[in-house]
Amino acid sequence: MRPDQSARPEEGGKGSGRGYAKGRARRQEILRTALNTFAEQGFRATSMREIAEAVGLSQAGLLHYFRSKDELLAEVLRLRDVELYAFNQRYGQETGLTAIRRLVDMVELNTRQAGLVRLYTVLAGESVGSDHPARQYFTDRYTDVRGRVAGYLRAALDDGEIHGDTDVEQAAITIIAVMDGLQMQWLLDPESVDMPRAFARFLEDYLRGLT
Repeated sequence: MRPDQSARPEEGGKGSGRGYAKGRARRQEILRTALNTFAEQGFRATSMREIAEAVGLSQAGLLHYFRSKDELLAEVLRLRDVELYAFNQRYGQETGLTAIRRLVDMVELNTRQAGLVRLYTVLAGESVGSDHPARQYFTDRYTDVRGRVAGYLRAALDDGEIHGDTDVEQAAITIIAVMDGLQMQWLLDPESVDMPRAFARFLEDYLRGLT
């Protein structure tokens, strides 16, 4: 369901413009509340009734905006993609090792959006269950990210920036694994783990071994 397809009792008739704006604001409030709750408790442990009460709605009222818990989860995950999309738009023209080194900027960005990082980490862990509604999302996401990183490395290989026997797919898996592992450690102990610094150091050491 696209955002403009939710049923909103506020819309229609006189003052529908104000009603539409009010409905969109309430929808965003629900999404932010769900994001924070999923991030803290996980998807399984959170009920629609709990989210409805947190935003001052009945469960039936919540269903005017999101027809199911799975639909609400799908919309919450789109929030996680907004910053990544903006990042890719900004740096999408770069390639090779220049693009790989931009991953440090992504890690730095993540330190400023702990709620989204926590959401991603919690739901990714839950999604390994075969019946989890976010399993396909995370499967597709990792496939896409591995493909992007491997593509940057392949361009570096073609340009002679790294040596010709580099297994770019395996290198991409390693880089992503370190990023995700650092996120977990940082979420557990942000005062002790300097995530951008640790990743930048790892990346330079790792790339040095490929050149």
